Amino acid sequence: MTLKQLLESKREDILQTAARYGAHDVRVFGSLARGDADAASDIDFLVELDPDRSLLDLGGLQFELEALLGCRVDVVTMRGLKSRIRERVLREAVLL
Repeated sequence: MTLKQLLESKREDILQTAARYGAHDVRVFGSLARGDADAASDIDFLVELDPDRSLLDLGGLQFELEALLGCRVDVVTMRGLKSRIRERVLREAVLL
């Protein structure tokens, strides 16, 4: 199963997990969104986090998504994006 197929098959579980941690507007960016992911790729998620949530919630979400998907996952927020990559990330981000 490719990463794209894995993501599609687990979409609802991913969104439910994100909601438990106060994350919404879940988007994918990086190699998977560009269509050039391979077996060694991770999955990059961009999320909006509720204002009352913390970095602990973000870390918990990352941990649970890695367990759910069985691969490396990075989770970042808009606020956490470095300015030098912000435009590229926003341009390639795809809503889950």
